[in-house]
Amino acid sequence: MGDDLEVLLILKTGFNMTNHLLLLSMPGGSEWILIVIAVLVLFGGRKIPEFMKGLGRGMREFNDAKNNVKQEFENGLNEPQKPAPTQSAKN
Repeated sequence: MGDDLEVLLILKTGFNMTNHLLLLSMPGGSEWILIVIAVLVLFGGRKIPEFMKGLGRGMREFNDAKNNVKQEFENGLNEPQKPAPTQSAKN
């Protein structure tokens, strides 16, 4: 049903919606320049190093936490399995 609707839209309007979504890709050279100018205007030249320092600190903390979780998971996998208690051991 959805494909039929899309074909009908293409036939009526001559516009393919899937091609329109491709326009939402990574910014090019001129877009990056505009983004940098907007950041400079909004934050000023003095705040950017502080912002980058905080961003780097946050990324480092995230990576440390990720590595800790990964290490704990691997340690749990390498841990020898304990045998399950039997009925005679419970009595």
